[in-house]
Amino acid sequence: MRRLIAEFEEQSFTQIIFPHEKSDWVDYLQEAQNTFVNIINEITKYQECLVVCENVESVKSRFSNTQNLYFVEYETNDTWARDCSVLCIEEDNTTKMLDFTFTGWGGKFEASKDNAMSGEIKRCYNKELKKVDLILEGGAIESNGIDTILTTSACILNKNRNASVNKEMMTKRLREEFGMSRILYLNHGYLAGDDTDSHVDTLARFIDEKSIMYVKCTDESDEHFGELKLMEDELKIFSKEYGFRLIALPMSDACYFEGERLPATYANFLFVNGAVLVPTYGVKQDDEALEIFRETFPEKDIVGINCFSLIKQHGSLHCVTMNFASKVLLS
Repeated sequence: MRRLIAEFEEQSFTQIIFPHEKSDWVDYLQEAQNTFVNIINEITKYQECLVVCENVESVKSRFSNTQNLYFVEYETNDTWARDCSVLCIEEDNTTKMLDFTFTGWGGKFEASKDNAMSGEIKRCYNKELKKVDLILEGGAIESNGIDTILTTSACILNKNRNASVNKEMMTKRLREEFGMSRILYLNHGYLAGDDTDSHVDTLARFIDEKSIMYVKCTDESDEHFGELKLMEDELKIFSKEYGFRLIALPMSDACYFEGERLPATYANFLFVNGAVLVPTYGVKQDDEALEIFRETFPEKDIVGINCFSLIKQHGSLHCVTMNFASKVLLS
């Protein structure tokens, strides 16, 4: 039996790619690096963190405490670990790592170094890495760890990824690669400023085997209202049919940078062992969102991290991290 291990399950470590001068962060590099340092410092309170970086000594010097911190030197194009790192599956009680093809969200950006990263640093892991001939980003799929994958049609069926693959073929392929019998497609929902063609991790997330957190917009004047309402209607259908519990997260007030609306979303949270790290944006909904997380996860620490600098580059907390399953150890 094969399954895509869920993010809310026990983890071994988190992987993150540190911003450098040759990445798109260059115009506000110090601000971005400070945010990454904050994220890494919070992760290492709970578990190990592997930092992929252009210069190990330079990045390592930014941390006063390197407990639970590991570094590997590799120059990437960018820093979206969620989309270019491996995905962990379990098959016959053995954990395996699948390395899918990453093309910069359908060829929007140069990504050849990011695509090659996992193969180049595979010495860091104690599990065999299998290269998979399918364009797929980690942020495009959500797993409940048992039988269901949640995704979005706008991304997973976009012809800028796997042009010759239709919905029937993609459904079959996802079932084969991940061993999950149920592939649920959201046909609605988007965020302004998102480069990913509506990754599901910006919209709706499994938090356990039977519960989904999702972004809800209540402001009818907001450009997202209609699409997010239609997405909510789809989720309610899934809930009725499969018994999922739905938990709504607020839509952030509009955040702008250089006249562009940014994809601020509380759905881009991160699970670590014993805690949930939640992106905040300096808006009034931050407190409301954090309280929802506290009520939903009373047994976990809820840690807010200001991620405004991340949405300047059109991603957030979950996008810059990748969780590794408990049996994948750093070597």
